[in-house]
Amino acid sequence: MNTTDKDKIEHIVETRKKAHAYYLKKSKVYRSFLDMEKATYSDGDLDKKTKELIAIGISVVINCESCMEWHIKQALDDGATAEQIIEAIGVGMEMGGGPATASARFAMNVLELYT
Repeated sequence: MNTTDKDKIEHIVETRKKAHAYYLKKSKVYRSFLDMEKATYSDGDLDKKTKELIAIGISVVINCESCMEWHIKQALDDGATAEQIIEAIGVGMEMGGGPATASARFAMNVLELYT
């Protein structure tokens, strides 16, 4: 991975943390979103790791770089292997077709940074 990609990923993390702190203080809607996120990713019939893998595939399809960074990191923290994440990225590529392969390149850079 080149320095530019690493810098981009680090900028995404930094910007998300800054926005999180800002909206946490100023937005009831954002706080409600965090409650929904917590409920969504709690263990149920599907465990949190599986839900994070699903989110990775969706993130690739919708080309959300911030989402890819977040959910790949969360999946790794929840015990997902690089191989499982690559399979989730593959599902996203299949569902999204050719354009999703461009998103998958970014996801690869995130995975490479964290593993």
